[in-house]
Amino acid sequence: MLNCQEADILSVLDRCCESYVFPMLDNGYVYLAATRMSLYRSSEDWAMVIEVFGFSPRAGIPDTHVHTFASRLHNRNEEANYASREAYEKYLAHNPHNESRFVYPIEEGEWQDPENPEWASNGPCKLRLRGKAVSAPTVTDVHTQGIVPLETARLYTFELCRALAATHRDDVLASASERRVSVLPEMQQILQLEAWHHPDVVDEEHRPSNSPTFQQLAKVLVTGDVSHYQPTLEPNTHWENWPDGGTL
Repeated sequence: MLNCQEADILSVLDRCCESYVFPMLDNGYVYLAATRMSLYRSSEDWAMVIEVFGFSPRAGIPDTHVHTFASRLHNRNEEANYASREAYEKYLAHNPHNESRFVYPIEEGEWQDPENPEWASNGPCKLRLRGKAVSAPTVTDVHTQGIVPLETARLYTFELCRALAATHRDDVLASASERRVSVLPEMQQILQLEAWHHPDVVDEEHRPSNSPTFQQLAKVLVTGDVSHYQPTLEPNTHWENWPDGGTL
């Protein structure tokens, strides 16, 4: 077992909520499309990685945000990314157990309206997903996946993302190496979840420490025994459960 208790892990996650670096699936700046969680462990350390694929109009192009929370982190952001040594040291001091990376699985191209990136192009076209040419989803395609577009004639970019997540999930989410970029190399993956019950962390009462799901996951990390994960709540990580995401 690790030299920490479940309460120590949950305390890290709670503090990350307070610092606004723990995933909020109803983030008003991001239209959610897909999520995944992975747990890693060694005899001395633990790590939790949560992937969030979606579209932020402010970013202009869809991305996959890889959130890593761990007892010790690997491959921290480089000092060169900060304005000064002082700024870099401040970042490390304020983020001792969390790191972020972004992956861009969809290349820029004709699939997106050149005048307004919130719209997909009007008409059939191709896009490059992980270097492969695939047909961009159409209004007809998304209906078959249970997505009801806001407009009848064309798609918003976030709707295109949700359609791709339904048909190319592994491509829009992180690869094995991308998801463990900040995980210590000696750690082994012990659990991967495609869906779970995620707390609405915007509410202070709904922190990971109060979540039965994350309480169980913390116990899995401490003991290495995945049988401690026995979910009692229905999964809610599908985008349709977070209608406020992206609406700011």
